[in-house]
Amino acid sequence: MSTLQTDILLETRIADKAGVPVDDVRDVFTEYGLPLVVSPARPRSLRVHRLRVVGERTGDVEPGPFNTPMTFSAGLTALVASNFRGKTSVLELLTWCLRGTPRSEMQNRVRGWLRQVDLDATIAGEAMGFRLDLADGEITSAAVLTGKDAAALADVRAPDPARGVTALLRAASTDSYAEQIAGLMLGRMDLQPLVNSFKETSTQTHGWPAYFGAVYLPAGGDKALLGEVATNGLPGRLLQVFLDLPAAAALTRVKAVRDVRVAEAKARRSAAQAEAAERALERERLETELSRARDHLADLLPDSENDTPLVDLASAAVQLARTLADAQQAWDEASTTFRRARTERQQAAKLLNDVTESATARLLFHGLNPSSCPRCDQAIDDTRRQQEHQSSTCAVCAREVSGDDEEPQEVTDEARERLATSTTVEVTAKEALERAEETVDSLTRELEAAETQLRRAQSAAQLPARLAAQEKVLRLEGALSVFREPETPGADTAEARAVIILTAAASLLDQDSKDAAAALFQEVNQEIAELAILFGVPSLEKVAIDRSARLRIFPLGSKPEWFTEQSAGARLRLRIAVVIALLRVGRRYGVSTHPGLLLIDSPKSEEMQSDDARKLFTELASVAAESDLQVVITTADFDLAQATLPAPTIRQAEVGASLW
Repeated sequence: MSTLQTDILLETRIADKAGVPVDDVRDVFTEYGLPLVVSPARPRSLRVHRLRVVGERTGDVEPGPFNTPMTFSAGLTALVASNFRGKTSVLELLTWCLRGTPRSEMQNRVRGWLRQVDLDATIAGEAMGFRLDLADGEITSAAVLTGKDAAALADVRAPDPARGVTALLRAASTDSYAEQIAGLMLGRMDLQPLVNSFKETSTQTHGWPAYFGAVYLPAGGDKALLGEVATNGLPGRLLQVFLDLPAAAALTRVKAVRDVRVAEAKARRSAAQAEAAERALERERLETELSRARDHLADLLPDSENDTPLVDLASAAVQLARTLADAQQAWDEASTTFRRARTERQQAAKLLNDVTESATARLLFHGLNPSSCPRCDQAIDDTRRQQEHQSSTCAVCAREVSGDDEEPQEVTDEARERLATSTTVEVTAKEALERAEETVDSLTRELEAAETQLRRAQSAAQLPARLAAQEKVLRLEGALSVFREPETPGADTAEARAVIILTAAASLLDQDSKDAAAALFQEVNQEIAELAILFGVPSLEKVAIDRSARLRIFPLGSKPEWFTEQSAGARLRLRIAVVIALLRVGRRYGVSTHPGLLLIDSPKSEEMQSDDARKLFTELASVAAESDLQVVITTADFDLAQATLPAPTIRQAEVGASLW
């Protein structure tokens, strides 16, 4: 089938699945710069030739200036030195030049030694020279040169038109260099930024540093099978660096654009909802303020029905205050009269009781009844009163009371009459007191009303406050009259149609990629299992990797396990096995687009026995030779390197000495 027929078929399939005309599919793919072509795999070779490090080492170990060149074999190169003698630093320097930033393993102390770092490499068939000048661990100037071949760049640190050497980029800082390298390498390697949705509201973009994780393999303890980031589906997307499956690149771009469109639409809806809620609160606030302002203005306005002049209101209030004072005085007098009448009634009742029961009381009825001695003011207590009734002795002088009780009934009748008279007087006094109380209460209410009316009628004094209150009411009414209600975002038919088309395209491309991967992954799984066993992964029956870069392990006689459940040493060996298997099968099918460069740091340190390490080094050297793969590996085991690797592949320092 020709490319044109394939293109027509793909756009027709997308149109049929989305239920739209073919022209709509073409318009959407053109608008977003997406290919309707399943492009063949493009080689992305990456080779390093020569590294030169210049600076001055400080500290106790080999202090002093250094200027160390280092070359790399076409296949495997082993960097051999004692621990903490610069092996990992070489990998980090290669990474800094090629990725734009070193990893965290690059110590600040080591960075501070550096003055110049030069790297000659071939990127996608183009010779490039990376030239860094540093001070205090930071780039002060940098350039990437290009020439006709790597030999033309040797010992050249600046553009030289005579030798055909020109500059691809220049940078004056660490950040500038990192940014420019990221753009340069994406372009030269024909890679698109990896975009994924983040929390369904926004997107994240990963550039060349994320891809570089397929070159510099993570340590054994890392959870990611490929790359440095295990989340957001990045390991699966890095598979396209290893195996350019049919439609894989197009699928990644279509999904990225679709996810961006969906995330932006959701973000707009969320923003519209937030604005609507905010506008509703604003309207509620304005209405509440307006209600309060109207109430305040009403309190300041005079009563239109009783708009009495201020002088008359003040005069009436004064007159009411005087009348109330007189009424309160009358009430005081009525209260005194009532208390006196009540006392007289109580005494009359007691006297009636006494004359009814005691002859002595009848004999003394018409006499005085003092409460104290008339001469010395000594109080006559209750004891003397009781003795008067019981022993017929005078409560004042204590002399015996004698005489004839000749008219008992008359005395009793007179006492009863006195009680009746005093009771009548008490009732009359109480009625007078109640009328006085009613008068005081009524006058008090009238005075309070007059004072309230007087306060509200102070027009001249409250005019500024009234005008301000009226202005506030008018301002709030005006604000509400022009209040902009939140707009409900209308349906964007063009965007909705684009999402439908992109979703249909992603579904079709995903199925095409899945179908193409089915047979390919069978061979990849077989290669991974065989290599893992060679590298020392014990009791392994088979493995299964999927397009999301998830690796499942099937041990002999045991239940399946995931890659993340393995030990650090097993993870490193499996990771190397996966990378080599993908490269081998990809080249076999002509779909491998991995740069062909692997950086592996101290694999033996990851719980690896010497026999397993020998197998790993031997197999890596063999694979590198037969698969056009360049591997830079480090080890502190001098015997291991010498026993398993050809001498030309070893870059070795003396025991205890620095590699550079």
